[in-house]
Amino acid sequence: MQQIRNTIIRAGHHVRPAHAGLFQPNRHLEITPDFLRATLAYLRATGVDIVTSDEMHRRLIERDFLRRFACFTCDDGYRDNRDHMLPAMRDFDAPFSVFVASDFASGTGRLWWVALERVVAKAASLEAPIDGHMVRIATASLPEKEMGFDRLHGWLRSLDEADLRREMTALCQQAGVDGDAISGELCLSWDELKAFATDPLVTIGAHTLSHCNLARQTEAMAAHELAASRANIENALQKPALHLAYPYGDRAAAGSREFALAQAAGFRTAVTTRPGVIAAENSTLLTALPRVSLNGNYQDKRYLPVLTSGAATAMWNGFQRAGHG
Repeated sequence: MQQIRNTIIRAGHHVRPAHAGLFQPNRHLEITPDFLRATLAYLRATGVDIVTSDEMHRRLIERDFLRRFACFTCDDGYRDNRDHMLPAMRDFDAPFSVFVASDFASGTGRLWWVALERVVAKAASLEAPIDGHMVRIATASLPEKEMGFDRLHGWLRSLDEADLRREMTALCQQAGVDGDAISGELCLSWDELKAFATDPLVTIGAHTLSHCNLARQTEAMAAHELAASRANIENALQKPALHLAYPYGDRAAAGSREFALAQAAGFRTAVTTRPGVIAAENSTLLTALPRVSLNGNYQDKRYLPVLTSGAATAMWNGFQRAGHG
């Protein structure tokens, strides 16, 4: 059996029952409540402490590694985190952190990867100006939908925020999908978050204002995204917001500048999606912490010793489609 190391576990974005449908390109971003419970049971059985983000911070700065620990996180602030994740965590008295993007909580954010899935699912073909040329992409059959989603996703992820918004709006119009309504449909509102945050197991952290790629913003705009998102949460919930998750969180979205800006904004910790386990050296840069991810494509108890040990971290980039967080 693989030895479990200290980890920040990213429980995807969604925790909800499996749903039917062959075309689920974002399935890797969600796990079922049953798989979450299996993970928690495994960690408890192997003597791992499941700790809050505050406790993880304490152990890191004090270099307290006498006991192995895991810290559970979830990104974006989806309603199923309350409806399905919280009951599972309560079963094991396990705390967790949810990182909230302010625009999602306000119902004005754009969950473009969800919108893209709905567009491709609905359309038989789509047109997009990829690399300066209008390209028609067939999306009628399941294989065409899968290839079309991947091509469009990669292209959209390469755009700056304004261009991404414009092109995603055009794709939604082609397919008759209301992309503007998705955040209100799926994400916890500020009023819902206020009630959610009263649970002693729940910590609410920041995920910027707009879920933008911080590395593509000017330094002033990136600093504003961080500081204002923290202020919004503290004002709405009347609780400190001392922990951050970078949107996307990979090397193209969060680097040394962003790590310094997060520290300057007063965050105690900030997590990336760079794969890795927690060790003593992470105490020196608390705003650049790695995570391991539970992946919706690998929901089998047999994988838990590897998934929770850190042995699979070299494989995570293959497991995950870059572009969410």
